[in-house]
Amino acid sequence: MNNIFIAGHKGMVGSAIVRQLNQDPNNNLITADKTELDLTNQQAVNDFFAQNKIDQVYLAAAKVGGIHANNEYPAEFIYQNLMIQANIIHAAHQNDVQQLLFLGSSCIYPKLAEQPMREDALLTGTLECTNEPYAIAKIAGIKLCESYNRQYGRDYRSAMPTNLYGINDNFHPENSHVIPALIRRFHEAKQANAPVVKAWGTGKPMREFLYVDEMAEASIFVMNLDNETYQRETQPMLSHINVGTGIDCTIKELTETVAKVIGYQGTIEWDTTKPDGTPRKLMDVSRLERLGWKAKISLEEGLTTTYAWFLENQDSFRG
Repeated sequence: MNNIFIAGHKGMVGSAIVRQLNQDPNNNLITADKTELDLTNQQAVNDFFAQNKIDQVYLAAAKVGGIHANNEYPAEFIYQNLMIQANIIHAAHQNDVQQLLFLGSSCIYPKLAEQPMREDALLTGTLECTNEPYAIAKIAGIKLCESYNRQYGRDYRSAMPTNLYGINDNFHPENSHVIPALIRRFHEAKQANAPVVKAWGTGKPMREFLYVDEMAEASIFVMNLDNETYQRETQPMLSHINVGTGIDCTIKELTETVAKVIGYQGTIEWDTTKPDGTPRKLMDVSRLERLGWKAKISLEEGLTTTYAWFLENQDSFRG
């Protein structure tokens, strides 16, 4: 039996990992929600690890949000993420957990990084200012893993996903990412027969999107790669792996695709007073593809599945 702790099991990525790991009867999943375990509390995390015989850790817990949330709450974003990561990684080491996968974000790369962004672009330039605190925390998580590997011989790996969407996404009207925000906006506009929907920015930035169940599949794949294969494609101080589709689109194209999936027939107007964020974010996923994993779900297919789930659960998104 494999005892696996999924930190952040109720979040979009964590819940997708849980769904996939539950398909194997040899996996015994260990979880704790916020009422049971405060991941920012070092003593509480240490005690939790001491009480549970854990073989693997998926570190999917994080404070996350879109441009608005990152601008409004920078202190919470850097503090909470640093504490969560440091507490879990250190407790894993202290309790002799050999395998851990840390999940980061594509925002770790410089704002003007050469596209597509390779893993070796890390720490080569200035970050996007709107989410710098969050990005700094995620970079620290990568370096925590690498440092425990180098000093103690641990096998702590890091996967950097592109923009994710799907089941269990956050559809909050202000603090959500672009896809759930658009789904909710177009759905409500369709229900109200609104003639116009306003979208943020110019629509010109390029973005890449990965359906969350594929992120979960890739995470489990990376976690369970044999050491020889993993080390052939990584370096001790450049060990993280990009996870994405390797395909991007403009925000305008995305917005029009969401409108199509939802069946909204009105007009889309662009509010150019709102920030665009990073001009382009496309992952170079050649390292992951060489290791043997490639995304398969198209954007329209993933959006259709996500909207179907939204319709089934929309009562929980009120307010």
